[in-house]
Amino acid sequence: MGNALINLAYLASATLFILGIKGLTHPRTAVRGNQLGAIGMLIAVVTALVDQQVVNYVWIIAGLVIGSGIGALMATRVQMTDMPQMVALLNGFGGAASTFVAGAALLDALQIDLALITPQFIVATAASGLVGTVTFWGSLVAFGKLQGIVKDVRLPGAQIFNAILLVVALALSVWLIVDPTAVWIYWAIVVVSSILGLSLVFPIGGADMPVVISLLNSYSGIAAAAAGFVLTNNALIITGSLVGASGIILTSIMCRAMNRSLTNVLFGIWVPSDAADSSDDVYGGRVKAANAEELAMLMETARRVVIVPGYGMAVSQAQHAVRDLVNLLEERGAEVEFAIHPVAGRMPGHMNVLLAEADIPYDKMKEMDEINPSFEQTDVVIVIGANDVVNPVARTNPSSPIAGMPILNVDKARSIIVIKRSLSPGFAGIPNPLFAADNTLMLFADAKKGALDIMNALKAV
Repeated sequence: MGNALINLAYLASATLFILGIKGLTHPRTAVRGNQLGAIGMLIAVVTALVDQQVVNYVWIIAGLVIGSGIGALMATRVQMTDMPQMVALLNGFGGAASTFVAGAALLDALQIDLALITPQFIVATAASGLVGTVTFWGSLVAFGKLQGIVKDVRLPGAQIFNAILLVVALALSVWLIVDPTAVWIYWAIVVVSSILGLSLVFPIGGADMPVVISLLNSYSGIAAAAAGFVLTNNALIITGSLVGASGIILTSIMCRAMNRSLTNVLFGIWVPSDAADSSDDVYGGRVKAANAEELAMLMETARRVVIVPGYGMAVSQAQHAVRDLVNLLEERGAEVEFAIHPVAGRMPGHMNVLLAEADIPYDKMKEMDEINPSFEQTDVVIVIGANDVVNPVARTNPSSPIAGMPILNVDKARSIIVIKRSLSPGFAGIPNPLFAADNTLMLFADAKKGALDIMNALKAV
């Protein structure tokens, strides 16, 4: 296949990638976008194999079979609540792949022809090793935190230690550029970057994990683009650049949604919880618990209902029970919508995916800016397992850890029902005055059980 046809095939795959990402911007077109991206990747892989004139496909076929088997197993076994962990692992594997590809290409060039080691080649090799390794180990820590098997580790002087590691990794990279025949320097970069990846993510709190995963996704794209320069592969360069740029944009959007700076996220800086009121001050004697029968009577005459899903809904797998409750409310003449906060759950779109899995129509899922003006005209808001994203102190208390964070204005609704197992705080570690508001009733229950209890009680009314 001539160079013109190779580049044309790569251009076609790049176009499909862009169209795929465009499709992923809306739930209604997400499936088609995913399919377009997959077709683009198939074209890119086949083109790369033809371009490199591969003769022996034994290892490639073996990798394809093993990888497909693992992927199919994960796709069928991983629960929707664990999807953020899945994304973290995939980010990490992408970074590791870039690291090993760059290392293999360096060894190959040293054995075949030193003339292949151009300035572009060796600079890209060092970048792939550094960024790819940081991505891999940082993603593994993020996975462990989301899975609950890794705790926050905050050591004195951690920021200085990280800065030293980064300087050492960059110095080694310069050394490798000056002397590319010293292969051990590349592996030294990998070792130092491994420690840096672990040290960077260990102190970052769980509340910032969605931002960290998005940033690591961007890192994996940057590492892939660098690997593309190592291999002189246009498709890999374009794909990596798309992932890197989209990851940075998403990270910026999420930081704004949480009123957090990227610097604070990366360095694990969070306002101390003692800057907020204590739970006794907020809740003492003011929380009103209710049972399902009382809540059913409240909802009997509701004409407009808004449901705010949170991570508690994901944990209890309550989306199907919530769908049945929505269907019952609509049968009784109520208008029902869902209010989706950008950082509800563990990653962007987490709630949308869960609700779509339960066949909730996309047009019922409203973003924060769209639905906030309508809360004052809402009869009942049902908060299911959400906390910080509906905490009004973000607007009222400048000293709060979440001060300035855009929230869903649930407190402005006529009546509020909160389904929650306890009064335990959210990721920010502060109490929520909404739970003690005059127009709030608490149903202390698992999200799934609470939704089913309300539905059954409503049927009996």
